[in-house]
Amino acid sequence: MFSPGQYLREVSEEVKKVSWPSRKQTIEMTILVVGVSLLISAYIGALDYVFQQVVVKVLLGA
Repeated sequence: MFSPGQYLREVSEEVKKVSWPSRKQTIEMTILVVGVSLLISAYIGALDYVFQQVVVKVLLGA
């Protein structure tokens, strides 16, 4: 049968087995994720602008 106490003990044991990253690794990976996210958003923004200009010129003949 399901026992909340046993479940919590097992979860606690498993968490102790986890290999946690160091503070330095965490900071480096966070900077990497933020940097890549900014690059991708800039790329998508540039594509959006180009497509917008193409649509305006084709549909409106401006």
